[in-house]
Amino acid sequence: MKVQVAIDRVNLDKAEELIHALSGEVDIIEMGTSLTMEFGVRQLAALVNIAGDSAVLADIKTCDEGKYEFDTGYECGFSHLTVMGAASSETVRVCYESAKAHHREIMIDLIGCDEARVRELCEFSDAIFYLHTSIDAPQPPSPLAEIRRFKEQFPQLARLAISADGHLDEIADLAGEGVEILIMGPTINAADDPVAAGRAVLSKFR
Repeated sequence: MKVQVAIDRVNLDKAEELIHALSGEVDIIEMGTSLTMEFGVRQLAALVNIAGDSAVLADIKTCDEGKYEFDTGYECGFSHLTVMGAASSETVRVCYESAKAHHREIMIDLIGCDEARVRELCEFSDAIFYLHTSIDAPQPPSPLAEIRRFKEQFPQLARLAISADGHLDEIADLAGEGVEILIMGPTINAADDPVAAGRAVLSKFR
């Protein structure tokens, strides 16, 4: 299981500081939605180069203009980009085709998607599917329960991502369920020592 750390709601100096600290310590460094909306992928492209061995994801949450947004993101050096599963099927398709053309990764964010919509998305079975609960939700569900339910419904979708802030006791079990990417936010990015916090997360399953 890979660990992805979101960097969000900070200025560029703080983002650079966190990337320097986490470079090579975690598998994927995420430029979060608020960061990409405030500064844009072109300005953030300069930070991709300091991520070292860590892949870099831009959580752009594309809803429209998929080819332009994905082509631009990949050209800026990002290895992973996100599209909303609730976007039109045409938008998801052009994003998927852009990922293939650039030999990069696409993550489909399932926030707001019901079972019927996920079934329509199953044709993109080699994409990464992110089981995402809104940050505005009052009480996030158990990620382990979410993963198990999802796997029962969609056994053909093997590449799964989920966040586990607030559920550190479930991390080892999530790895056992075959989760590909564990996404962490404040547990690591807001810690006094992000590197130590990241290593503590990794120690739970490696």
